[in-house]
Amino acid sequence: MKRLFAIACTLLLAVGTMAAQSGSQKLNDHITREVRHELLMLPRFGVFDNIAYKVDGSRVTLLGQVTQPITKSDAEHAVKHIEGVEAVDNRIEVLPLSPMDDQLRRQLFVAIYGFPSLERYAMSVVKPIRIIVRNGHVTLEGVVDSEADRNAANIRANGVPGVFSVTNNLQVTK
Repeated sequence: MKRLFAIACTLLLAVGTMAAQSGSQKLNDHITREVRHELLMLPRFGVFDNIAYKVDGSRVTLLGQVTQPITKSDAEHAVKHIEGVEAVDNRIEVLPLSPMDDQLRRQLFVAIYGFPSLERYAMSVVKPIRIIVRNGHVTLEGVVDSEADRNAANIRANGVPGVFSVTNNLQVTK
């Protein structure tokens, strides 16, 4: 009888642990969805900013680069108020102010989003190709539909005068 009771208790504990893990996963999924939504809704989040995040339980880590300090603080503020978030580690880098980088950003935008095979990406409110410029060095982040689009964006960025280097981190979705 004691053995049967011990087995029943072990099963209940296992079921309780699985339910807790399931609840924990649901909370993690909820936080992940809400963080994504809040970041996309930031009023100053633009094509020249890149924000990524990691959710670990009730802790959210913000990563990436932005052109304005207010965007960094807005991101942290928006995420802190999500139900279930207990801590935010804001590791977003504010890119240095530079008139030359600002000029390159404008030229890169036109070179990439104005190119006929890539202009369909300009239609989206949240641009899928993020253009990050730091001291003349360019990083392309985001997603495109094909390897051809990924290569076209890279070639277009490399063709802009004044660009020192291009790191192409674009991912192909299909």
